[in-house]
Amino acid sequence: MNIIDKLNDIVGFINDNILWGIPMIIAILLTGMILSVRARFLQVRKFGKVFTETIVPTFKKKEKKDKPKKAGNEKTISQFEAFSAALAGTVGTGNIVGVASAMISGGPGAVFWMWVSAFFGLMTSFAENVLGNYFRKKDKDGNVSGGPMYYIENGLGKKWLALVFSACCLLAAIGMGMVQTNSISGIIQNVVRVGSDKVIAVIVGIVVAVIIAIVIIGGIKRIGRFASMVIPFMAVLFIVMACSIIGINITRVPHAFALIFKGAFSLRSVGGGLLGYTLMTAMRFGFARGIFSNEAGLGSGVIAQSTSETKEPVQQGLWGVFGVFFDTFIICTLTALTLLCTNGSYFMNISGNAGADASSVASSAFSGTFGLFGEIMFAIILPLFAFTTILAWSFYGEKAIEYLFGQKAGKTAGTVFKVLYVLLLVVGAIAKSDFVWSLDDMFNALMALPNLTALILLSGLVVKISKNYFERKAGKDVLPMLSAYPERNRELAARLDDED
Repeated sequence: MNIIDKLNDIVGFINDNILWGIPMIIAILLTGMILSVRARFLQVRKFGKVFTETIVPTFKKKEKKDKPKKAGNEKTISQFEAFSAALAGTVGTGNIVGVASAMISGGPGAVFWMWVSAFFGLMTSFAENVLGNYFRKKDKDGNVSGGPMYYIENGLGKKWLALVFSACCLLAAIGMGMVQTNSISGIIQNVVRVGSDKVIAVIVGIVVAVIIAIVIIGGIKRIGRFASMVIPFMAVLFIVMACSIIGINITRVPHAFALIFKGAFSLRSVGGGLLGYTLMTAMRFGFARGIFSNEAGLGSGVIAQSTSETKEPVQQGLWGVFGVFFDTFIICTLTALTLLCTNGSYFMNISGNAGADASSVASSAFSGTFGLFGEIMFAIILPLFAFTTILAWSFYGEKAIEYLFGQKAGKTAGTVFKVLYVLLLVVGAIAKSDFVWSLDDMFNALMALPNLTALILLSGLVVKISKNYFERKAGKDVLPMLSAYPERNRELAARLDDED
């Protein structure tokens, strides 16, 4: 066994038993519960606002040819573009392959526990976005930056912890780009089946790298515009295909839901009935994959959403709720039903499918219903999901490195990061390595720890900001809570008055 294999075993053990084991899952779930209780289950009470103040107004707005003027020389993007950029990082291969993997490892019941984790994740995402926008800062050039590093430093007063988060975010971004490119390469190789796999991998890596380079050179504005066009397209394409498969197998839908709920509460005993092994396994993989899919608790998506032009932190918080809802309750649920309603894709027990490949199982749902056409569509959809994830994480890494090196040095370091990021995409396509996946999982978990700490300790502030927003919406005359910085708060409040 070489050194890489040994390191892979060590990192894998740490991930499975510590970082992404039961303790981490409990920590993320407990954070969501604390936030939900303190906010009196705002994600339920204000669920209607999630739509009426986010996606509905976006569709009602007429397209404008002229770019909107940014008061105060701010370089921001629209709320929908910021949301799309953040969603690009969450709606990825985890929504398809990740769901299949959860069901392979934990049975159909894992889907139910994904829903449970997402329910509390709605509030976690809300809190992240409220704090991210409340503590974001604007530099002299008008660039707006936010994210966990800012509310950890300025909210908790823990600069060192913010640096730890940023360093892990940077490393996670590099790893995420490589593994997602590797996923695209593997999918294309399975479909093409002509010529050398290595040659195909090189070509795929170069094509992905070139496209990513063209987009990220334009910064968050171009990423936001690109994501706002691609995300709706790939989401609609997947939803149409998934609904078509479910429609063709509509008679199996009741059985699919029965499998989910039966598996979620199955108490098949182990060792004389002391522990429901199936139940515990379903819970573990359901929570883990749900968190991996919607990223609620990791703090990554808020980095993009903090660049929004909105003045109200709570409004962007509502976009965060919608993101988790769309990611898990819509996309992941459609994936699960697609798999459970398709011949050969029933996950009746854990041991029977333990060795199955998640990507192949997911692909079989499409090819089993539509043949070659379904296989081709799967080969289009999954790479799109992976591609947008690469795009989003390039921005997360760039903002992390800017925070680590400061404004001046950060620009140069950010350029170096972009070049390195693009080059490593080619490497990721060629060199498939479980070690890279394991490292990326580890850095994701290490990102979550300081973020969860901040969310719990600042939960009272989240409640206060939310109460302030809804009181003002109800007509109460109170001073707006728009920013943690007095001068910035006065500036944003004046702009709100001008708009009114």
